[in-house]
Amino acid sequence: MPFSPSPRARSGPRRRSLLAVGPAALALAGCTADGEDSGDPGDGPSAADRRARARAARDSEELAERYDAVIAARPELAERLRPLRGEVVRHARAFGGGRKASPSPSVSPSASSASSSPSAAAVPGNDRDALAVLAAAERDLADRRAKALVGVDGELARLLASVAAAGAAHVYLLTEGDA
Repeated sequence: MPFSPSPRARSGPRRRSLLAVGPAALALAGCTADGEDSGDPGDGPSAADRRARARAARDSEELAERYDAVIAARPELAERLRPLRGEVVRHARAFGGGRKASPSPSVSPSASSASSSPSAAAVPGNDRDALAVLAAAERDLADRRAKALVGVDGELARLLASVAAAGAAHVYLLTEGDA
């Protein structure tokens, strides 16, 4: 015996449809838990996002300075390190920084300029250890950026994740890869 439809014709959406579509509609409308509309592009980034972005830019600038110090102290590593340093400078610019870090290192390999930088004094005397110091700095920064993802929104979270992944790739190239 075939199932016959209900004699009563349904008009409009069913309750299940509304329950399924309701949360999606609220998300598209930009509603937040506290009732404020944070999806307005005119609002700009939050104060926490601005601080996180500025911190990320400073961190990248400081890392570029570390690369400069190693290049100055260990000129035989310059060819291997310049592409990685260039990426670090681009990261600083992506976060809105890069004023302190120039696209190419302007550090001369003289002992006087190498000793004037505080990070130059921390450069080990051999290539392997110098690379290990840079790798440790890259790893630490990538880890901090990955942890910072929790406290930031959309675009900045994606940028932090991307730059953290690039930092992890730099660690590989510094420790095991042939850059």
